Amino acid sequence: MATAFPRTLMLLGSGELGKEVAIAAQRLGCRVIAVDRYAGAPAMQVADLAEVIPMTDPDALREVVRRHRPDLVIPEIEALAVDALAELEAEGITVIPTARATAVTMNRDRIRDLAATELGLRTARFGYAESAEELAAAAGPLGWPVVVKPVMSSSGKGQSVVQGPEGIAAAWDTAMEGARGAGARVIVEEFLRFQLEITLLTVKQWNGPTLFCPPIGHIQERGDYQCSWQPAVLGARQLEEAQAMARAVTDNLGGAGIFGVEFFLCGDEVVFSELSPRPHDTGLVTLMGQNLSEFELHLRAVLGLPIPRIESLGPAASRVILAGRASERVAFEGVAAALAEPDTQVLLFGKPDARPNRRMGVALARGASEAEARRRADAAAGQIRVVAA
Repeated sequence: MATAFPRTLMLLGSGELGKEVAIAAQRLGCRVIAVDRYAGAPAMQVADLAEVIPMTDPDALREVVRRHRPDLVIPEIEALAVDALAELEAEGITVIPTARATAVTMNRDRIRDLAATELGLRTARFGYAESAEELAAAAGPLGWPVVVKPVMSSSGKGQSVVQGPEGIAAAWDTAMEGARGAGARVIVEEFLRFQLEITLLTVKQWNGPTLFCPPIGHIQERGDYQCSWQPAVLGARQLEEAQAMARAVTDNLGGAGIFGVEFFLCGDEVVFSELSPRPHDTGLVTLMGQNLSEFELHLRAVLGLPIPRIESLGPAASRVILAGRASERVAFEGVAAALAEPDTQVLLFGKPDARPNRRMGVALARGASEAEARRRADAAAGQIRVVAA
């Protein structure tokens, strides 16, 4: 991988994670082109150029990449025309981590089949269904309750927990409402009674060993991240198992960059959950918790730059700032009060509009202990209100 600078990077997806990638890239002197389906997306506010296209339109995606000919194409969202990425890669465009990795991980069925069937990793027991009737048949042998998700969705859309057969029809309808794409397929999983859910940020290098960040604990509601903390406490054997599974699946997917690999800890057992081939929302905590954030690590890895070490800076935590209602323009109250908390930062993403439970910002904090860091992040986030401008 050549490292001559400046390099031109194209972000496919320009949300809050893409914004932090763009900032990290700008610090390394790179030129950034931010692409998304709407104008004024967060990463566009700090990029050199912005393009607005329908992200799932293969012709539009091919055209914008061919016109700019970036050194690297960095997908930052899942809702993409992935077949177009494969074509572009065949033409010599470098897609991060690879076009195949982007395609496999955008579909829950493909990544689950890879992990469970091809690689033999421990996952929740699961089945697939393409109708409410098939869903009922697949759910029964798993035992109640079960978790139902569209095979293609984001931020928990379409996910539900079904307590018994009487809830199957509603779960099917919820999944179809939250699904992306034209396919009508869901995955149904056994309900795991886990003690902790973690993200293991895994860094693949072009020519170097796979590296791991200190594990991140997190809590989800409605299938979406609400808070995270680092380092999460788990046993040495559990961490070794998680690292081995993360290495196995990322080695299979190839390429370079950071992967957010999610696991459930069920007693002593480590269970593979999902994987994102890009910076992870729970990893926003690394902006406070590590010497190199997940965004800096992503850029170093994809640009072929050295990563001498990854070090924890001590207990850190994050708490999301959510919108309460829909608004075409937004403002924030309570920012000064939030920043009065010791050892805190507040990121306001700059999203142009709001809807209920949309993530509009995040509070980050450090503390002498996990409990103190989480309390500070919660207190700071609790001071901020999203209001109509």
